[in-house]
Amino acid sequence: QVQLVESGGGLVQAGGSLSLSCAASGKIRHIVLIGWYRQSPGNQRELVAEVFSDGHRNYGDSVKGRFSASRDNARNTGYLQMNDLKPDDTAIYYCNIRGYYGDNGIHTQFDSWGQGTQVSVSS
Repeated sequence: QVQLVESGGGLVQAGGSLSLSCAASGKIRHIVLIGWYRQSPGNQRELVAEVFSDGHRNYGDSVKGRFSASRDNARNTGYLQMNDLKPDDTAIYYCNIRGYYGDNGIHTQFDSWGQGTQVSVSS
């Protein structure tokens, strides 16, 4: 089993910055992808950013140039730096980590979600 713990978030004024982190625990052998999603009331969950094991990154159109995703493979942790925040960025942010875990030569795929953290941006 792989568990994720998110931290960060909070309330900030428009134009401010926040950072999120997502730490994975368990017998993790390899993390393929760390993704960040968000969901606001009445809207579907949308992709914010994702970082692949080769370092390639994708961003949602609404956050390009303002948000930056990164990862620390040694710590099995992903980060999301959010700058120039706007009221429309208000949402619950979730991390998603996919990879392989296990030992004794038996590796199992996992696809785990964080508990979600609230980001609120006031105008």
